[in-house]
Amino acid sequence: MAQESAGLPSAVKLLIGAGGIYAAFLYYGSLQEDVFRYTAEDGTQFKQAWFLQVLEALANVIIGFLGMQLTGATPGIPKKAFAISGASQVSAKACTSLALANGLSFPVATLAKSAKMAPVMLGSLILGGATYSLREYLQVAAIIGGTAIVSMGKKKGSGSSSMMGVAYIVLSLALDGVTAGFQKRLKTECAKDGVKPKPYDFMFWTNLYMMITAIVISGALNEIGSGLAFCTANPEIFEKIIKFAVCSAVGQSFIFYTIANFDPLILSTVTTTRKIFSVLLSIFLKGHSLSLTGWSGIALACAGILSEMAAKMGGKAKVH
Repeated sequence: MAQESAGLPSAVKLLIGAGGIYAAFLYYGSLQEDVFRYTAEDGTQFKQAWFLQVLEALANVIIGFLGMQLTGATPGIPKKAFAISGASQVSAKACTSLALANGLSFPVATLAKSAKMAPVMLGSLILGGATYSLREYLQVAAIIGGTAIVSMGKKKGSGSSSMMGVAYIVLSLALDGVTAGFQKRLKTECAKDGVKPKPYDFMFWTNLYMMITAIVISGALNEIGSGLAFCTANPEIFEKIIKFAVCSAVGQSFIFYTIANFDPLILSTVTTTRKIFSVLLSIFLKGHSLSLTGWSGIALACAGILSEMAAKMGGKAKVH
């Protein structure tokens, strides 16, 4: 629900939030694809997904900390709830990167992530006792079915390594569902303690625990040393990774701004439609070749996404 704190009209706030998310994350998606498609002169590729999460979370921690200093930190933040939410969130993001590192194409991975409503709905059904209409089930089915058709509609098969990519993206979606459940609990705990975190509180504390989780796991997997070595040997990729991390921090600033001013369903609509544009940009700019079957899959998935959007816009009466 929109907060009336700032004097700006809701339409202007939405324009700021959505515009910032689109600009930052369209470039972010392009850079992410470049990072995992990059091949060094010796034929090696960047595979250190957890090390990438350390750098991405670090950029967000810095921006979140600066923003928190400007807006004032909120006392009494429930750290444990943020720690659990951050750990599950960074794990979901790392699994998406691992899907790309293991051969899943960017359009398929991104389209699959648009089906995150499926695990969120499942989590809400099991943990929150929510109910959904037939239309909502059909929307999710269209997105999942469309994604499956796109993955089968590539003109030349992508090799066996993409099976690992599929496994990682499925795991990422499952972790999205877990994260949604933990974020609900986080909000409940904040309300119970009478704490109302500001956008940059969310950004700083969530990413701090994301970074700690990523440091522990990347350290255990020896990715920090190998990741730094790869970046040192290939400064071109390191530049892309830095830009990627900065885009994430800028984009997350706008995400938390939107969370602070609007219902989560609005944010979900903005981020999901952004994924459609990321998919289309990737297909047109990165040389992906799709058959007619592949394009029909994209049309089906987009129809599901747009139908979900239309339902949200037309019936904001649905409050949990």
